[in-house]
Amino acid sequence: MNGLQFQKKLLSLQENMMNFALILTANKDDAQDLLQDTTLKALNNQDKFVDNVNFKGWVLTVMRNIFINNYHKLARTQTVVDSEIDLYNLNITQNSGFDSPEGSYQIQEISNAIVKLNNDLKIPFSMFLSGYKYNEIAEKLNLPLGTVKSRIFFARQELQHELRDFKNR
Repeated sequence: MNGLQFQKKLLSLQENMMNFALILTANKDDAQDLLQDTTLKALNNQDKFVDNVNFKGWVLTVMRNIFINNYHKLARTQTVVDSEIDLYNLNITQNSGFDSPEGSYQIQEISNAIVKLNNDLKIPFSMFLSGYKYNEIAEKLNLPLGTVKSRIFFARQELQHELRDFKNR
């Protein structure tokens, strides 16, 4: 494809590109900026386009990648670390719930509700509460990742149902 054909195809996709940019950004001004950035990047990299590749897919992939890169750049620039704070000795209020008899009773109710779960739900849920990640639980229990996630989800649902009566007391 020569340069003129490339430009004509790119111009014919402007409406589709704008719609996709609006989906990504949910803001008209940001979408127009993203459209402009994508158009410029596509024109600058037209030598990287291979003729047997879907042109529209290629351009929209360029747009998506620009959006993702801009998002990551924005996230990095907005991260603020206050150098005045001693990160090793944070002054965190101790609100564990154990300080009062009611708090320790609530913890006991939750523990009892967890014990009542059947083992298929209790074991992955307890491991999750202990800090294991989903993939680590799946590995240790020799289960598919989706099964582990659904069992933890169902355990949460059962606990919410079980503790709903306790909450209304």
